[in-house]
Amino acid sequence: MGGCRAWRRSAAAIGPGPSWRWGRQDVADVRRTSRRCPVRNGVDVPPSALGLDAPGAAPLGLGCPQGQDPVGQLILDLVSASAGYVGVDRDSAAVATLATLPRTAATRVRWHTADAAHTGLPDASASVVYGEAMLTMQPEPAKRRIVAEAHRLLGPSGRYGIHELCLIPDDVDQVLAEEVAAALSQAIHVGARPLTVSQWRGLLTGAGFTVTAQSITPMHLLEPRRLIADEGLAGALGIIARTLRDAPSRRRVLHMRKVFRRYRAHLAAVGLVAVRA
Repeated sequence: MGGCRAWRRSAAAIGPGPSWRWGRQDVADVRRTSRRCPVRNGVDVPPSALGLDAPGAAPLGLGCPQGQDPVGQLILDLVSASAGYVGVDRDSAAVATLATLPRTAATRVRWHTADAAHTGLPDASASVVYGEAMLTMQPEPAKRRIVAEAHRLLGPSGRYGIHELCLIPDDVDQVLAEEVAAALSQAIHVGARPLTVSQWRGLLTGAGFTVTAQSITPMHLLEPRRLIADEGLAGALGIIARTLRDAPSRRRVLHMRKVFRRYRAHLAAVGLVAVRA
């Protein structure tokens, strides 16, 4: 997907990871072959659109507690000593591991174990909430609950950023949309329910947000050129080498790429920023 920045630490050290992103076996397989985030595909929304560079920004990440997804890493680069970063994930083992990782003295980071739809954190406790490749994996009711929770967590004029798979065009045939969702679910071993861009926007506006920024990029995940652009030549070669040495991982990764290629005319990545009224 578009926009996922490099993980700067070995993914193997982070542990099993959240179950919503891919099936657990797929998480293990991809992380054995890559030292970086498995969901990448270019850069979408600049930090200024999310307000990350505003003085005293109080960002909160849903489902990417390590802050090593695209916006998460930008957050850790941008927040000052007067601000803090809160990461929320339901995987207690991953959160416990992440809490032991060193951070710069100027960055205050706190991890919180909770479901993204029911964080238990105070109302209006964040100026920025974001989620990376999470809502796509949720059924429709859960999507609405998570977006509603993001709305609750934000203060007035707070910004919510999402980065998800989308179906294109907006008038894509419903039978084809269901076929794509079924193929994705089989490939990544967890339910995948991408929406069209209009549907993603409608999900946000229906919860009381106003969409202020949008970016759509082609679905080039796992393509060699995209790997090199995201990881650098040395990083891409390392991923390929580790994949070649690991037969189960290689089969899964190639299956995922086959599905992405088969439906690339109808799959893209969308980044949206929305403001709370």
